[in-house]
Parts: sequence; C-alpha cells; structure tokens
Amino acid sequence: MRIDQTYSSIDVHVAGEAFRIIQNVPFIHYQSLEELYERFPQAFHDEIKLLLNEPRGFAGLNGCLVIPPINCDADAAVLFFNHEGTVQVQYAGLAAVITALLEFGQLKMKDFNKYKIETVHGVVPVTAVMEEGEVVSVTLESDPCQVVGADIPLSHPHLKAKYSLVETDQLYAVFDKQDFPIQIELDELAELNKWGKTVLKALEVNVSGVILMDHTSSEEGQIKTITFRNDGYIARSPGFGTTFACYTSLLSSGRLPMDGTLINKSIFGSELKAGTASQTEAGYTFKMTSRSYITGMQTFILDPADPLAFGFILK
Repeated sequence: MRIDQTYSSIDVHVAGEAFRIIQNVPFIHYQSLEELYERFPQAFHDEIKLLLNEPRGFAGLNGCLVIPPINCDADAAVLFFNHEGTVQVQYAGLAAVITALLEFGQLKMKDFNKYKIETVHGVVPVTAVMEEGEVVSVTLESDPCQVVGADIPLSHPHLKAKYSLVETDQLYAVFDKQDFPIQIELDELAELNKWGKTVLKALEVNVSGVILMDHTSSEEGQIKTITFRNDGYIARSPGFGTTFACYTSLLSSGRLPMDGTLINKSIFGSELKAGTASQTEAGYTFKMTSRSYITGMQTFILDPADPLAFGFILK
C-alpha cells in the first residue's frame, strides 16, 4: 500500500441526517470564505469523492469543512458540501459542527452557551447547552421562510394534485398526502419511492426536495413527512428545511396557530420539533432545538493503487 494522503473526520448524525466533519484537507490560498466556496468543488474534487462516496460514505452523506473564522466575531467557520458540490448553509450541519467542536474541546464552553458560526450565508448564532461534557441541545433560528407559489397543478396525466413551493434554506415542493392513496409507512416504501420518482420527473421547476406531508394530526402539533431529494434519494431525517417548509405551508394556509409548535416525524421514526419565532414581510422564522450524536472518528487513506479509490454512489 502506498499512501498519498490521509484524512481524519468526525462523523455526526442529527435526527438521522449524517455529517462528516473534516479538518485536515490540503491548504489552498483564499482571501474570503466566498472565494473558498467558489474554488472548493474544483480544488477538492478528489477529496469530496473520497470522503463522501461508497465504500467510505454513502449517497446521503454531507460534508463539513471546519476552518478558522475570517470574521472576528465568529467562533469557527464551516463550508458545507455534498455529492453535488458546495452548499451555502445546512441548519442540521451547524448543530453537528458545534457539537463536535465543543465535545472534542476545540471550542471552550461559554457561560451563556452562545456561539457564532461563520458560513457563506453569513454568521449564524447558535445556542449549545453542555452537561457533563456532552452537548445536550442546540438551538438556532431560521432565516425567513415563505410560500412562493400555492395550489400549483402537477403536470402529470395520472396524478391529479396540486402543490406549494416553499423557500426555506432551499426550495421545496410540498404535496398533501390526502391527495394520494398511499400512507407514509415503511410497508409502502416501494410505492412511495415510485411516487417520488414520478413526481420529480413531472415537476416543471427545479427544486431541492419534494415533500409528501401528512398533516391529519396538525391540530395536535404533529405531522409526518417523507422527503425526496432532487436526485431521487430519500432523506433519512425529518430535515430542518423540510420541517420549516411544512410549517410555513401550514401557517400560510391558516391550519396552524402562530404561537404553537410542530413536531415532524420521518418515515424512519426520527423527530424534529420547531417553534415559530416571528412573522415579518420577508416570511416566517422558526426556532429549532435538536441534539447531535457523534458516531465515530475516522481516518481515510488515499491509495493510488486502489481501483475504487474515489468510490461510487448507490441509490
């Protein structure tokens, strides 16, 4: 075995959404986080494949590159990326990163549990509470979320349904489960997967995710969802963006009160809970409190003789 490069990571999941936190990639020169964001997909093309693809990763794995902050007010900076390239902000990734930094002692605990993480999207305040060396909760607030299109007919001859377009951290298409004869249950995963692929092909707008929402228990503050990414992959987590998108859709249609909370349960049983923070002309903002779990520390080796050195993706 010949070793060209080694990489270390901390793996964390947030309600089932997996993140691989990287801290030791080769140095390149950059003058701003925005410049690094633009150069990252090309400069670290091999590293992205090595660290996210099978057999070391999987189709749903997200990457987080943690670097010293450029903004003097921030405690750390992070660049998010996935199989498609860089991502401006991932709310769950912020929770994963602050958990790893605090639990591994790379950030010192502050008296008021307040921290600031620099991203390309801006400096994001987070509250992280530690007890006996563990981060037991992370709270953050979303940017304004809004419905940008409602009651849009789906262009498909056999699926007579309408959907809403909601902008949160990304753009989502939200469908009502009551319009379809399927249940959001693992027993119907094959039919759900077929439904998701059909809808993605039928959509005439480019979205980051398609959400099927069961809101029959929304008056009790609960919904159930399944989210399909634009590559057809089913998200394992209820999702911060998904939860914000559904909450925004329900609030804008008057099906939820402003002062309530909403629990979003995924098809796999994981849950996220959000509360409304405020409403402005720009949209609704939400507070989400979650907990992250460190699942492992990894060291990866780049061996140029390995025929699968940069892996593959299974979906």
